[in-house]
Amino acid sequence: MRFKAFLTLLSFVMICCQPEIKTSDSLLAHLPPNAHLIIKVNNLSNFQSEVKNSSFLEKTNTLGLRKDLEKTLQGLKNVSTDAPCLLAFYEVGKNNQEFVMVLKRNNSKFQTDSLENRTVETLSYQNGTITKHTLENCEVFSTNTDESILLSSSKMLMENTIRTKNSNPVNKVLQRLYDTSSSNKSAAFFFNLDEPTSLLSGQLKETANKLPNFADWISVDFSANSDHSSFNGVAIASDSTKNFINLFQGTIPLANKVALFAPKNAEAIVSFTFDDFEVFSQNQNTYLDRTIQGDTLFNTVEELGLVYLKNGKLAILGSYGTESILEYLDSEKSGSTSYQGSEITTLKNPDLLAKGFNPLLKNFKSNFYTILENTFVFSEQKEPLQTAIANYKSRSSFSETPAFQTAMEGLANESSILFVSTATGIERFSEEEFVPSFVKELKSTKLEDHTFAAQMVADKGFAHSNFSIAKIGRTASSNSVTPLFTLELDTDLAMDPQFAKNHRTNKQEIVVQDRNNVLHLISSNGKVLWKKQLEGRIRGRIQQVDIYKNGRLQLAFCTNNQFLILDRNGEEVAPFAMTFEGGNLNPLAVFDYEGNKNYRFVVTQGEKVYMYNGQGKIVNGFTYTRAQSPIIAEPKHFRVANRDYLVFQLEDNSLKILHRAGGERIKVSQKIDFSGNEVFLYKNKFSVTNKKGVLHQVDTKGKLTSTNFNLNKDHGMYATSKTLVFMDDNVLSIRGKKVELDLGVYTPPKIFYIYDKIYVSVTDIQNQKIYLFDSQAKSIPNFPIFGNSLIDLVDMDNDRHLELVAKDQENSIIVYKMN
Repeated sequence: MRFKAFLTLLSFVMICCQPEIKTSDSLLAHLPPNAHLIIKVNNLSNFQSEVKNSSFLEKTNTLGLRKDLEKTLQGLKNVSTDAPCLLAFYEVGKNNQEFVMVLKRNNSKFQTDSLENRTVETLSYQNGTITKHTLENCEVFSTNTDESILLSSSKMLMENTIRTKNSNPVNKVLQRLYDTSSSNKSAAFFFNLDEPTSLLSGQLKETANKLPNFADWISVDFSANSDHSSFNGVAIASDSTKNFINLFQGTIPLANKVALFAPKNAEAIVSFTFDDFEVFSQNQNTYLDRTIQGDTLFNTVEELGLVYLKNGKLAILGSYGTESILEYLDSEKSGSTSYQGSEITTLKNPDLLAKGFNPLLKNFKSNFYTILENTFVFSEQKEPLQTAIANYKSRSSFSETPAFQTAMEGLANESSILFVSTATGIERFSEEEFVPSFVKELKSTKLEDHTFAAQMVADKGFAHSNFSIAKIGRTASSNSVTPLFTLELDTDLAMDPQFAKNHRTNKQEIVVQDRNNVLHLISSNGKVLWKKQLEGRIRGRIQQVDIYKNGRLQLAFCTNNQFLILDRNGEEVAPFAMTFEGGNLNPLAVFDYEGNKNYRFVVTQGEKVYMYNGQGKIVNGFTYTRAQSPIIAEPKHFRVANRDYLVFQLEDNSLKILHRAGGERIKVSQKIDFSGNEVFLYKNKFSVTNKKGVLHQVDTKGKLTSTNFNLNKDHGMYATSKTLVFMDDNVLSIRGKKVELDLGVYTPPKIFYIYDKIYVSVTDIQNQKIYLFDSQAKSIPNFPIFGNSLIDLVDMDNDRHLELVAKDQENSIIVYKMN
C-alpha cells in the first residue's frame, strides 16, 4: 500500500480512537504484550473538551470504524479519573478489537451503581478476582491491584493481565517513546506497526497492497481546537529492520519545493528530500535487498515530488545540477512538441523513474517530460504536463492555495517526507485502496473544507512526525485565474468548445467536435464521457432543449446536411435525425416563444425554411417557407412588448422581420450590405452593421436609423439590450469606452451576463491571448491568459466562481477557473 494511503488511514484511526475515552509511571507494566495501539490520556477533562469542540471530529461520527470502536468502548462512559491513564487495543480473533484500560486506583473510579439493568458477577482466576459488569448491551471486566484498576472488554485479556502480573517486560522502544512523550498535551498515541491489526488492514481492499513496513513504532501527542487537530511525535525504526523511514537514514531533510510547481488545482502532493543521493541509494539497496551499484545519473537530485491531478499524475525531480540528467534524457528522446513556449519531450525509457526511485515511486511510466525553472517534470500522458505548464506560465501553484497554506501552519519548512492533500485527494486515495463501505462512509463526512498533512523529518535513529487535519483558512488569493486541465483529442478541433449542462448534476460539461466529425462530451474534470461519430461538421453553436418537458436536456444542432437532437448519452432522439439533400444548412435556430418549452426548430437551407415543432413535425401555420434570396445566417427571435419578431438576413442584403406565422411584421425597404455579424436587439431596436462599419437600427415602428462608426470591413460586433461592443482592428469599444490592445488578429467580441455582472471577451488568435473585461472596459485581473479561440464562460460547478473553456492547441482544449 502506498505511503499516502497509509498516512490517510493512520490519521483516521487516530481520530476514531478518541471520542469514547472517558477517562508516566508504571502503568505500562500492567498491560499484556502485543498491543497494536496504546493511548496515554494525560488530562481527561482537557481531552474531552478538545474532542467535543473539534469541527473535524464531529464530522467523523458516521464512520463505521469509529462506530465499531465506540461500541467496544461504551462501558468506559462510567470511568472518571484525575490522573493519567492508559488505554490499549488488541486483536482478539479475526477483525475483533478489544481493550485494556489501566487507571491509578487512588485517583480513579469506575461507577456503575446508578445504572439500571446492570448485573455484577465475581469470578475467580489463579488466585485473583475478576468482576464481570454486565451493563446496557456491553460487558466490562475489572480487577484491582494495590496501585491500579484494570478494565477490559475481554475476559481473556483480563485473565492474561492476572496470569502475567509483574512479569510483562515493557518494549524498550515503547518505553523510550513513552518517557519522552509530552505530559502537557491532553493525550499521546503509540502505534506498534510491527503488530498486525484489522484496525488498519481491515479497511483495505483484498487487491490492495499490504500496509508498508513504515517504522517499528510511531508516537504522537494529540491536541485539538475547533478548527485544527494535530498529532506531533516521533517514529522509530531499528537499523536491522527494513522500514520505510530508514530510506532517509543518514540524510538531511531539505526544503520541500514541489508545491511551487504543482498546478493550483492539484488534489494532493508528496515530497521526498535528501541532501545526499548516494546515501539514499545505499539505504534503497538495503530496503530492496539488492546489491547493485547505485546509478550516478541521479546524484544531483535533492527532491522527488508526486503531484496528483484529476487528469493524471506528475513526478517532479529537483536537482542542484541538471547537466548530466539532461544529457541522458536527450539520448532517450523519441520526439517532442511545443506547448506555450515549453518543450514536451517523449522518452523511450518509461521505467526510468520507477526503477531509480523504487519504492518511493512505483507503477509510473515516465513517457513525457518538460523543464520548469531547472526542475524536471514527468508524466504518463501529455495533458497533466500541459496543465503544469499552463499553471506555471500563469503563476498559479498549489503553494498559493488555502489548503496548502493552512496545512503548512505549524509544520517544518524542511522535511524528509511531506504529504498534503485536499478532501478530494483523500477520497481519491481511498477509492484506490480501501473497501467500498469505508469509501462511502468517508464521503458522507463532507470534509471538503478540511486539509490533511503529514510530515516526517529524519534525525539520528528516529524521525520527527507531524500529522495535521485542519479547517481551511480564508487565505485564498483573490482574482486568480488558474488552469484546471487540458485535454488533447485525437485530431484537431473543428469548433470552439462550449459548455453544456448536465441535468443530473446541475453542473456544466464540455462539448466539442474534431475534424473527423467526432463529437465529444467531456466531464468537468477532463474525462471523455462519450464520442459520437457524425456525418458532417456542426454549424454554429450546439443548443440545449428539453423536448419532453421533464428536466432532461438534449443537444440540438445542424451539421452541413443534418438536423440532429442527441440525448444525454449521445444517442439520437427520434424523429430528430433528419437529412437534407444538398446540404449547406445554416446553424440551427431554436425559438421558445412563451418560455414553456413548446419549441420551434428552424432549419434554413438556401432559400428554404423548415420549421418543426417539438414532435418533429412541420409547423403548417408558418407560411415563410421560402425566401426570395438565400438565407445567410440562422434566424433570430426577439420579444418586445409581448410581441414576437423573427429576423432573417438574406444574401440580397434584405432584412426580413416577421411575426410568428411568417408574415411580414416590419417592412425594411433599405438594403444592408451585411458585415457578417449577427442581428442583435439593442435598446429595443434590431441592430446590425454593414461592411463599411455603419450600424443600422430598425425600431418596432419600422423607422430605420444609421450611425457611422467608421469600422473596418472585418470588425466584430456583439450587443445585449443595453450594452454595445465593437472590435475594430486592435481597438475594443465597450459602451463607447475604447481600449487599445496589442496588435494581433482578433475574434469578434462576446458578452456574458453572469451573477448580475457583464463580461466582455475577445481573443487574439495570432498571439494566443484571451482578454476579459467588465462593462466599464476595465480588464478583469490576471488577464490576458493563454488561449486560441473565443471562450465560453459559466459557473461550471455552482460555487459562484466562474470557469471558462477555450481552444488550447489545435487539437486540445483548456479550462480555467476564476477566483
